[in-house]
Amino acid sequence: MTESTWESVRSTGMEVPVDRPLHEMTAELVSMLGDPEPRVREELAYPVLTSWLQRGVYDDLLSGLGDGIVSGLGFGLGRDGDSSVIRRSYSALMLAEIVGRDNDRHLVEASSVLAWGDAATSWYVREFDHRGWIAEMGWAHAIAHGADLLAALARSRHFGALELTVLLDVIADRVLAPTAYTWRHGEDDRLAFAVMTLLHRNSLDTTLVEPWLARLGAGLQPPPTRGHLEIEWPTTEARNTSAFLRALHLQLALGVQGRSDLRGDAELFAEQPTDRADLLLAVLDQIRAESPWLYRPTSRTPVP
Repeated sequence: MTESTWESVRSTGMEVPVDRPLHEMTAELVSMLGDPEPRVREELAYPVLTSWLQRGVYDDLLSGLGDGIVSGLGFGLGRDGDSSVIRRSYSALMLAEIVGRDNDRHLVEASSVLAWGDAATSWYVREFDHRGWIAEMGWAHAIAHGADLLAALARSRHFGALELTVLLDVIADRVLAPTAYTWRHGEDDRLAFAVMTLLHRNSLDTTLVEPWLARLGAGLQPPPTRGHLEIEWPTTEARNTSAFLRALHLQLALGVQGRSDLRGDAELFAEQPTDRADLLLAVLDQIRAESPWLYRPTSRTPVP
């Protein structure tokens, strides 16, 4: 189908054409998700696929659709600075929609969702291209889209305490990994939102979360030197870690819960994390330790 045909599909209310097999159209749309032309992927492929997904067109095919999308996470993995990141990033974004559909309707077996989670986490920690906006190609946003995918997985009924702990560790791995890219397009907020989703499950004990925060805090400390720094400090990843902790602090303080349409099974979530006050103070401890000369300790007053 030509772009003009897909334009027609969009302009006529996203109705499914009846003159071609669904699997052929789906394969074409999935391929278009990796198009470097932003209009093709953001105004045609992604809206059409998500509209059909939300209408239930893929409900009986959701497992196969997810398996097909997952393959895009490995497309050109390891490369940095070319157009291959588009396919990986928009595959993650589309997989988040698919997991979200299963969260709403309970359509996919646990084995499939867990396999998607394995593929997603493997890709996320190995993604080198952190560009947000690219002048010639529009949004790439692999870090942000990956965070959205982890948040969708965190809402899955198939993810228990063990899987949620893995997601938490993957987020720390991603934040602390050396990179040349400073996150400038909300990546820190999206990752903090994913953590908030994990915390609202109330399946992670504070004795696990506080050491995780300490690990992030350690990434804010310069390496030991003999009177001078041998590398520029803070490094880019230290700046990203600092921004992430501040975003998490703000979301904890505000009591961010996430959009109701993305929550998944309501019974899996608490209104607020049980240990929210302690977690907020633990995050503050790491932020203070980054600049102890500026942030002096205060009394540990619980959050109301």
